[in-house]
Amino acid sequence: MSLHEGSIENIAGPVVRARGMRGARMYDVVRVANEGLIGEIIRLEGDFATIQVYEDTAGITPGEPVVNTGAPLSVELAPGLLTSIYDGIQRPLPLIKAQAGDFIARGVSVSPIDHDRKWLFEPAATVGGQVGGGDVLGNVQETNSVLHRVMVPPQTKGKLAWLADKGEFTVDEPVARIAAEDGSETELAMLQKWPVRIGRPFAKKLDPTVPLITGQRIFDTFFPIAKGGTAAIPGGFGTGKTVSQHQLAKWSDAQIVVYIGCGERGNEMTDVLREFPELEDPKSGEPLMNRTVLIANTSNMPVAAREASVYTGITIAEYYRDMGYDVALMADSTSRWAEAMREISGRLEEMPGEEGYPAYLASRLADFYERAGRVALRGGKDREGSISVIGAVSPPGGDFSEPVTQNTLRIVKVFWALDSDLADRRHFPSVNWLRSYSLYLSDVKGWWHEKVGPEWLHLRNRAMALLQKESELQEIIQLVGPDALPPREQAALEGARIIREDFLQQNAFHDVDTYCPERKQYRMLEIMLGFYDLMSKAVGAGVHIEEIKSLKSKEAISRMPLVPNGEYEKRFDEMERAMADEIRALGVGT
Repeated sequence: MSLHEGSIENIAGPVVRARGMRGARMYDVVRVANEGLIGEIIRLEGDFATIQVYEDTAGITPGEPVVNTGAPLSVELAPGLLTSIYDGIQRPLPLIKAQAGDFIARGVSVSPIDHDRKWLFEPAATVGGQVGGGDVLGNVQETNSVLHRVMVPPQTKGKLAWLADKGEFTVDEPVARIAAEDGSETELAMLQKWPVRIGRPFAKKLDPTVPLITGQRIFDTFFPIAKGGTAAIPGGFGTGKTVSQHQLAKWSDAQIVVYIGCGERGNEMTDVLREFPELEDPKSGEPLMNRTVLIANTSNMPVAAREASVYTGITIAEYYRDMGYDVALMADSTSRWAEAMREISGRLEEMPGEEGYPAYLASRLADFYERAGRVALRGGKDREGSISVIGAVSPPGGDFSEPVTQNTLRIVKVFWALDSDLADRRHFPSVNWLRSYSLYLSDVKGWWHEKVGPEWLHLRNRAMALLQKESELQEIIQLVGPDALPPREQAALEGARIIREDFLQQNAFHDVDTYCPERKQYRMLEIMLGFYDLMSKAVGAGVHIEEIKSLKSKEAISRMPLVPNGEYEKRFDEMERAMADEIRALGVGT
């Protein structure tokens, strides 16, 4: 028996133990059994290797061969990634369907990249110059929306000895030749391979000072995420996690979207796979899929591949980050990923941690989220890119005290807590403004004040204080009723209701309200708080609160979200004047 071939000793679900594997390394990819199932070595003990298999192991028997490929689990990176739909280990699902039918056959092997397609390569470097990892050699128009930059692999450096002229090449054909200091030469093609469990290198991390604009008011104004930031969306069943991630994918000002459906129900993933190809990119008018990579690993697929899917997705995201793009990565959901780790850990008979999760749950979550960031790139000055990671969490029964939610909260800097009570009241996005938070407020404040309005943080904090006051008053109302409150407190309740119903609620399916520009958000909040100030002044002057509630300008405020985005400045100015005139007519100076 050779160094690279062993045999199966025993099988426990997706975990296989093989003997005769001396010389193998951790995380090497192996081919298991006569059908050549894909697996990965996760433990080595002398002559024995423990392997997690990414396919169904039913029917394989002890004694069948295990062949070591000698390479870690890696993804292929080249033009052709965008518009693709992969499973958790980067097998293209549409091609598998064409080859094997509606169900993935065991041992099926399909290349994730089309190696026969020719791409028009345009050189962008100078022959004779020194190049290193990350330097751009040329460009390929991957889709109408995205220019794919062909880069020197991270570990390569030397003098550019030859560069192909403009022409059509497959991803395997050489387009450059690098001469090293020792005189050896390396041919480079457009195809790169990178192990998924190792982050791609960069020059340095940058401060998260630029917000990721999503067009969703509660996210942008109240709990913003920075480009390169990390966020969690925990919530129980039916609270809107998937719709929220769809909105972020469609409207965020990231150039590339990587969506990982990790262990979600098949019908939910089917909706994603049907909807995304039909969504129109609001920035270019092209299909949104032209700048999207989808990774689908449903709950009935092997759990080992689910564990690998998040690494596959983040590695693809890092590749586009290295081109200088802002990437938004959606992981839906990290709870299913953690459950896959728990199942594998149980098969390995490891000592369980809290609620049966492995003791290394926190470190694995941290490793994943730490690969986010806004970074200065290698290969040229002033090049930067970012990966913003937004992970959905599905706590059983909506219990935020369970281990996955709690460990995620220790890592991420934005917490968008979805609330089942709000969802039951049809308040969407059902983000609980009293439980949610963002640690990026001070980081992005400068951008908002410079680009949008100098009072942004002040307005946001005033609105939050008003909503918190409403929460405190609700306890008194339950005892004595709203009519027993002093007029100023009733004005506070009305001001908070306006913000809650007309600002925090947003209709994802309305042509105008689905996206709200940052300047419109600022003006809406400014007008709502201005109306609250006028209300407070009026009730202080003896005007009855019911008179104020009947003003036409108050009704106009409730229609602000539906004002066309191209007309809001003019309409909002008219609204402010009307408000002042009506309050003045009540006998209150403005």
